[in-house]
Amino acid sequence: MVNPSGPTNTVAATEATPGSSGYLELYPERKVSLLKNPYILGVTAAAGIGGLLFGYDTGVISGALLYIKDDFEVVNRSSFLQETIVSMALVGAIIGAATGGWINDVFGRKKATLSADVVFTVGSIVLAAAPDPYVLIFGRLLVGLGVGIASVTAPVYIAESSPAEIRGSLVSTNVLMITGGQFLSYLINLAFTEVPGTWRWMLGVAALPSIIQFFVMICLPESPRWLFLKNRKDEAVTVLTKIYDYERLEDEVDYLTALSEQDRQKRKNIKYADVFRSKEIRIAFFVGGGLQAFQQFTGISIAMYYSPTIIQLAGFSSNQLALLISLIVAGMNAAGTILGIYLIDHAGRRKLALTSLSGSVVALAVLSAGCYLAASDSTNTLYGWIAVIGLALYILFFAPGMGPVPWTVNSEIYPEEFRGVCGGMSATVNWICSVIMSESFLSISDAVGLGGSFVILGAIAVVAFFFVLFFVPETKGLTFEEVSLIWKRRAWCEYGGGDIYISPTSYITLRKGVLYPYI
Repeated sequence: MVNPSGPTNTVAATEATPGSSGYLELYPERKVSLLKNPYILGVTAAAGIGGLLFGYDTGVISGALLYIKDDFEVVNRSSFLQETIVSMALVGAIIGAATGGWINDVFGRKKATLSADVVFTVGSIVLAAAPDPYVLIFGRLLVGLGVGIASVTAPVYIAESSPAEIRGSLVSTNVLMITGGQFLSYLINLAFTEVPGTWRWMLGVAALPSIIQFFVMICLPESPRWLFLKNRKDEAVTVLTKIYDYERLEDEVDYLTALSEQDRQKRKNIKYADVFRSKEIRIAFFVGGGLQAFQQFTGISIAMYYSPTIIQLAGFSSNQLALLISLIVAGMNAAGTILGIYLIDHAGRRKLALTSLSGSVVALAVLSAGCYLAASDSTNTLYGWIAVIGLALYILFFAPGMGPVPWTVNSEIYPEEFRGVCGGMSATVNWICSVIMSESFLSISDAVGLGGSFVILGAIAVVAFFFVLFFVPETKGLTFEEVSLIWKRRAWCEYGGGDIYISPTSYITLRKGVLYPYI
């Protein structure tokens, strides 16, 4: 609804919205520092173990597959079986992510995390004991279920427990845990290369962090936002006292109390189909799901699942050397994510994604050229090193931007009543696209060559750049409610201006795409 007469009061709405830029300008002493609150860091680290499991599962199979092929001749002879062993975890993750949003909304973020840990632990044990490739595939399915639920839950749990001013950095810490898990997986792969039952140790040891997270999460509280939604205000206030000082605590409690009843009424009737019936949510999901799709279609799963295989195809035949180079690449991925944690709340989500995609296009061109040259002359190791340099450059550009940005944006762009549903749906998009990439990569490389496959990824990265440029808004420093106003503007207002009706006394004025809030 548009108000033709315009707002009658010029008091900024952000002054009344705890955590917003206007609020923190008025009360700079109430700003929460990233490194000065042990509780927030503890919650982030505990929830981030889900990201560690995500990353470990992504990375470990790339090395384990080299030895699985040695133990099972049928796998060695079949590219399809190799792709299935890799991608079956992604099929499980699709199911886990699709149901994870519902589990989060009904049972809470804490119980969703605990359930993911149980399923992941059972899957890891099945993998370690698998007598044949088909039981191995079933174990990968179970592990994927756990990873899928965790991939939905961890970003939402962290975001809802975080002050708005450091939310991007904290959610990005979950992505750091993903890249750290990938790095750890290559270390484990190298450590067990000479141990009997090599791949069984590689896959089975993943049960340890999931067991640790299970017992740590038992001691942690629920997300305060979810507690407010379930009318458990006293518990929510107890959690908030660990995050904010007294002055800001009062503002946060009053603000969340005012929102909670409205959110409860809205959420009672929320269905998956409502995402597409609401113009505002449809636009938000288009942006969130699109970012998740492009994260995968620009090749990160290929780089992490198949990096040892890519290195061998580029001319380095030794398993140990391939794993060592992959370890270095994974370390660069983790280092790049640390840079992203700093930049995401300073440079902003949009600028970071655009820079990341620009560099990825150049890196994929170098990687493609190296693969073409290596295929033309396999005796020249220089060509293989050009491919490795291209792979390293790709990770360096991708990790700070398109690694954390899709997960961070998806944790903050949906209204409370849609956050679990849309978070699960967007994570499902990510996993579906990851399955498509991992299940088709070897086959496409057989058809067009390794260099040709990276040309295709480079072209997709160009499309992704323009998607971000035209559709993704900047959400740095905005509260959840302020972000929701962006979608109201896009859905109901002319770009040149207009007032969005929020309540009988509250409007958001828009002039040339800029938000001007009033109460």
